[in-house]
Amino acid sequence: MTNDLAPEIIDRFMALAGPDVADGLERNGLEGATEGVFPLWPDCRKIVGPAQTLKLAPPGQGPESAAYDTLRAVVAGGEGCVLVIDNGNRPTVNSFGGIVGTTSKHYGLAGCVSDGAMRDINAYKSLDFPCYAAGPALTSIRTRSSSAGFGIEIEFAGLKVQPGDLVFGDENGVLIVPQVHIGIVLETAEMVKRTEERIIAAVRSGQDPVEAHEDVRYDQMLSY
Repeated sequence: MTNDLAPEIIDRFMALAGPDVADGLERNGLEGATEGVFPLWPDCRKIVGPAQTLKLAPPGQGPESAAYDTLRAVVAGGEGCVLVIDNGNRPTVNSFGGIVGTTSKHYGLAGCVSDGAMRDINAYKSLDFPCYAAGPALTSIRTRSSSAGFGIEIEFAGLKVQPGDLVFGDENGVLIVPQVHIGIVLETAEMVKRTEERIIAAVRSGQDPVEAHEDVRYDQMLSY
C-alpha cells in the first residue's frame, strides 16, 4: 500500500487535537468518532496516517492464520500507514502482540489501532510505537482468532473503514476521516481551532465569556 498523504497534510493534522478533528467531521455532516478505543499508556504518541485494514474473526471463521495475516498486512501497509484491526466485536480478545509490533516498527508503520485488546504493552513502550485499543490483554492471539483478510473494508469501533482513510489518534480517542473528505475536514478543523483560540484570548483579555461565545456564533459553529 502506498502512503499518498502529503507530509504537509500529516503535519497539519498533527497540530490538531482530537476534538478539533471531531468538530471538522461533524461540521461536514460526517461520522468519524470511534467508540471505546484509547491509548494504552500515558504519553502514548499521537497517530496520524492512512489506514491499512485487517479483519479478524473467531477461530475457524476466517480462511487464514491471524498471526500470519497480521504480518502480511504490516508488510503490505508499509511506511507511514496505521494498522486498523477489526476484532469482530470482541473487545477483550487479544489482537496484536510484541513480535508484530516490532515488525510494524521495522517496516515504518505510524502505529496500530484495534477495537480488541492488545498485549505486550511493555514492548510497544520500549519501541515508542503508539498503540490504541479497547484495553490490555495477557492471552495469545493463537487459537483465539483467524483472519478474514486485509486491505478490505472493515467495521471498526462502530465505523466503516476503507484502506487509505485517515486515522487520527490522541489522548481523546481515535477518529477516522474518509479519504475523499480529508481536505475539507482538515480545513474545517483548523477553522474550529482558530475560532476557539479566539474565544479563549477574548476571555483572558477580560471580555464576558458568554459575549465571547456569541461573537463567533458558537452554538451554530457545527451546523452544516
